[in-house]
Amino acid sequence: MTSPTSQQLYRFLEDRFTCAQACTECARACAVRASLVDPDGSEHQERARRLGIMCAEVCDATCRVLCEENRQDEEIIRVRVDWCRSVCLDCARVFDEYPGAESAAAACRACADACADFLETLG
Repeated sequence: MTSPTSQQLYRFLEDRFTCAQACTECARACAVRASLVDPDGSEHQERARRLGIMCAEVCDATCRVLCEENRQDEEIIRVRVDWCRSVCLDCARVFDEYPGAESAAAACRACADACADFLETLG
């Protein structure tokens, strides 16, 4: 087994930080967007609200995992980040259907992209 080069380690840390930061921004945007949806609205509105809340929770939990300094199982990190990427894409598609939710959808897509980049770094 070879040790990672300093450049590989730098990229890993940079992509991990970028992913954690995107998760934080997405969690914030989804929480705000979900709070704007009428909880007594249509079934479609309720789905958007629930998905926004779930996305905020998944992004927040993913950020916490990425920010922990102790050694973690790489497979657990990979599964968590891939789940976050998937939920963010689903949420972005739902938010696309709501006028005024463009910035929340963009935050979801940015998070999904950062997750995909970090997954690529993990190899």
